[in-house]
Amino acid sequence: MRLGVLDVGSNTVHLLVVDAHPGARPLPAHSHKAELRLAELLDEDAAVGPDGVARLIEVIGDAVQAAEDQGCEQVLPFATSAVREASNADEVLARVKAETGVDLQVLTGEEEARLTFLAARRWFGWSAGKLLVLDIGGGSLEIAYGIDEEPYAAVSLPLGAGRLTALLPGDPPDPQDVKALRRRIRAEIARTVGEFSRFGKPDHIVATSKTFRQLARIAGAARSGEGLYVQRELSRKSLQEWMPKLAAMTAEQRGALPGVSEGRARQLLAGALVAEGAMDLFGAAVLEICPWALREGVILRRLDHLPTS
Repeated sequence: MRLGVLDVGSNTVHLLVVDAHPGARPLPAHSHKAELRLAELLDEDAAVGPDGVARLIEVIGDAVQAAEDQGCEQVLPFATSAVREASNADEVLARVKAETGVDLQVLTGEEEARLTFLAARRWFGWSAGKLLVLDIGGGSLEIAYGIDEEPYAAVSLPLGAGRLTALLPGDPPDPQDVKALRRRIRAEIARTVGEFSRFGKPDHIVATSKTFRQLARIAGAARSGEGLYVQRELSRKSLQEWMPKLAAMTAEQRGALPGVSEGRARQLLAGALVAEGAMDLFGAAVLEICPWALREGVILRRLDHLPTS
């Protein structure tokens, strides 16, 4: 069957269309993406303003049309931290449903972490043993740990690259602001380390999301065009070498780096600070980059609940 998963995130609205059936890996068939930066459209009361709601409805409507054009039998729509934390979330969801017919399901942060973990577990397989999975989104950092498909522990922290970029005004940002944000990130992550360390050392530490993929790429990992099955890694040593360079660059200069999209260039430094802090505090010398993440986790969970015949 052809499924669509509609991800309303903090940075983008992304429709991923796959051909899938239970017991088989989903095969990507089409991708439709629109930059929205919903987290940046919140007003001083943490509400999505009228212009933001109108834009959200427009891009969701376009995605629905794309899903229809691609012959999707079903679309699985969900929203993450930007909608979850908006003070007028109920109003936004009602408007979206009334004007597009899409009933967005708002995932909790823990659900995000668990579904991303499921995707990583399926990608690496049972032989990978215990996994620690890190995922930096626009609004939050998800961490999950376990050996089965359901992790032992899963948390979501308010450390998304888009959210934190607001704390780095200036282009390039003031070094004191960078230093202060680094302290804040590490203090937030450190509060959770004990929750995971009691389970013992993981066999693999895995990273998903565009932030990690971009950091791995500028540190020398293979281009996306070389395919999903090329092993990609990010070492802590390489990231630490890049940190002062990224902090001194303008957004335009970061956007010229290999693998860095213009739309994400502003957020790359904040994301790198989160990645470096997580690697340090969890003792990760190397992260293995997983091409599957939350969207694939949503698809896999849906397929698990379909009849096999």
